[in-house]
Amino acid sequence: MKTRTKLRVGDLVEVRSKEEILRTLDSNGQIEGMPFMPEMFAFCGQQFRVYKSAHKTCDYSVYPFHSRRLTRTVHLETRCDGGAHGGCEAGCLLYWKYDWLKLISEDSAGKTSQRVESSQPPDRASDPRPGCSEDVVWRNVLTAQKIGDPPRYACQTTEIPRATSPLAWWNLRQYAEDCFSGNVSPRRILNGLVYWLYYSLSQAGIGVGRPMRWLYNLMCPLFGGTLFPRKVGLVPRGQQTPSLKLNLQPGELVRVKSHGEILKTVGADGKNRGMYWDAELVPYCDKTYRVLRNVTRLISEQTGEMKEMKSPCIVLDNVVCQARYSSCRYFCPKSMYPFWHEIWLERVDPSRPKQPSE
Repeated sequence: MKTRTKLRVGDLVEVRSKEEILRTLDSNGQIEGMPFMPEMFAFCGQQFRVYKSAHKTCDYSVYPFHSRRLTRTVHLETRCDGGAHGGCEAGCLLYWKYDWLKLISEDSAGKTSQRVESSQPPDRASDPRPGCSEDVVWRNVLTAQKIGDPPRYACQTTEIPRATSPLAWWNLRQYAEDCFSGNVSPRRILNGLVYWLYYSLSQAGIGVGRPMRWLYNLMCPLFGGTLFPRKVGLVPRGQQTPSLKLNLQPGELVRVKSHGEILKTVGADGKNRGMYWDAELVPYCDKTYRVLRNVTRLISEQTGEMKEMKSPCIVLDNVVCQARYSSCRYFCPKSMYPFWHEIWLERVDPSRPKQPSE
């Protein structure tokens, strides 16, 4: 059987053993700048489906945000629990290098028939990577710092600038890879192109922006789409945006308020109490989901410091960024959890019939 050179969405893979993985790492516990983290040891020996091809990702370490290119990397249905990183609650998808995985082929009945190596463990005689110990992986969680400075963490997300290379939005090969890897359907690619052209024209300053946005709001709902995603918040400048405390708990059903209702809580700067209302949240408006957890602390991608949120935020189950409306990260497979202020949500009566999105 011919050895596969690329993994695709839906492929069944097995995470290599701890010993095999340690042999693939350099003396810094990395491959091509991408660290293997202590939280990932728990998945060794387990089998997963490839969730997305991580051939690109978005970088929030500098503004303006932009895309970055990765090689031989995928996302599995595994997220970081922050156990080794101060209890960070961001819940990021983990990056898996091909070297850490084995591709499992399946027969027509869906049973494992044999293993096909998507990559081989390095030959110690020919590979310059010396390997490392588990202690090195744990030590690299914290970066060197001066006495008295707050702890600074290093994780896969903070190391994205060093584990990737620049990727311009006009590089068409990335969109072909999005499609052929199974990350994004051809229809979604086409819809993204149409939206980008439409939005660019509406922002061109030639006097057609307002009628184009009106037409968008009129037509899109007819095809199952959303209202124009980049509408300006309605709270006047200089006025404090409102807040609401619901004390939502994991497992509770909530409805995301309508786009119009939420804009009444957002300022002209696009923020509510310091948090951006992002266009990528619009597709979830008017739908019902379960609360996954509350988020109070997470690691800053810019500095590596642990940040305590002034107001706890909510993460909803099965709600992730789809990268549909942001030219700086079109079709990014990172699938990060968006954060929701409670004022954007409302409790749902448990006796109410469930919606298809639940």
